[in-house]
Amino acid sequence: MLYPELFRSFESVRWNLEHDIDWSAFEDSLLGEEQALTVKMNAITEWAALPATEMFLRDNIEDSDFSAFISVWFYEEQKHALVLMEYLRRFRPELVPTEDELHAVRFAFDPAPRYETLALHFCGEIRLHHWYRCASQWHTEPVIRQIYDTIARDEARHGGAYRQYMKRGIERDGDVARAAFARIGVLMASARRTAQPLHPTNLHVNESLFPNDTVQSRLPDPEWLERWLNEQIRFDESWELKVSERILHNLSSLLGERFENVQALNRYRKRLGQDDTRAPVVDAA
Repeated sequence: MLYPELFRSFESVRWNLEHDIDWSAFEDSLLGEEQALTVKMNAITEWAALPATEMFLRDNIEDSDFSAFISVWFYEEQKHALVLMEYLRRFRPELVPTEDELHAVRFAFDPAPRYETLALHFCGEIRLHHWYRCASQWHTEPVIRQIYDTIARDEARHGGAYRQYMKRGIERDGDVARAAFARIGVLMASARRTAQPLHPTNLHVNESLFPNDTVQSRLPDPEWLERWLNEQIRFDESWELKVSERILHNLSSLLGERFENVQALNRYRKRLGQDDTRAPVVDAA
């Protein structure tokens, strides 16, 4: 089982909301209204770990080890929502998300193949790590910068845990797992070629609710994510390259081949006989 050691390693570096965030360093003059609004949207987005957890437990009913790990992941993701809301509660209380705004992102996700979902979350954690690092550099107020740096490190650890379950999947199911990971890797490392930000919270997950079946579509401002990335934190091509490189580096190690670019990974996928390029039904993170 992977869960016992993952629990211990996560526990050893877990931060405390009250004592490890330097709330006393807050500088009101450095927090603009535009910046504070982005904190609210990210808090609601992090709350979407709730329906993702429900999906994970449903679709991995036969895997108690992974399901136990999801308890730790869920705790930390909800803690991210909480620390962002605590920041607003202390310094911009009028922007704290309402319970209705939080509940709006809790909706059922369609079932999806578990290895594709696992790979999607692995790639999503890598992307979110870089989004939050970029956001920390954009913000000028020191406490929110510390918060984004802190939760960015959490997202990197989460990605590492998912990677361990991907390695286990290859050991158990061989090419079935490899093909799933390669297919999602091609999708998630190709963000520069897509019209929308590629993250689980921005992908469609419930056919019956389409088009309002992404987490982002259910935010108070559904257009927020693209504006945040393109106009505010300016997550540009240099940042996207970092995401793609990390995905390809990790998949090279997992799959035992060196992928210099997405094209090389796509050729590998085709060699496995998985030439299905349909977009997967996916979930939120």
